[in-house]
Amino acid sequence: MIHHETNFGEEGRLKEMHRYQFPDGVVVDPTPITAGEEITVLYNGLLSMSGADQVYLHVGYGDAREWRGVSDVRMSKTGWGWVKNIEMPEDRRFNFCFKDSAENWDNNSGVNWSFEIHNGNRR
Repeated sequence: MIHHETNFGEEGRLKEMHRYQFPDGVVVDPTPITAGEEITVLYNGLLSMSGADQVYLHVGYGDAREWRGVSDVRMSKTGWGWVKNIEMPEDRRFNFCFKDSAENWDNNSGVNWSFEIHNGNRR
């Protein structure tokens, strides 16, 4: 696994991610995303605000309209929001949304979230 410096630095990382306040309560760090790298997803969106007892990161890879390798991974509740570290595979895109234990979804108004995964080579 390759681990790069984050955009927020290592000290107080979750606090800084929370303070960054991306729209819709979602922060991914580091970006851009590189294959083989571990990223952190911080969630403070609709489900968090509605008092969800558990939030799951619903992930898939590849084309944003046709996800492969779909899974639900349990996120951890912190004082800064729900968080999950996940290693990026060798693929083109990282696609995700969120659900709670009552099957309520936050899918970014139907478009989900999607990030390109780079292979680490400079062009």
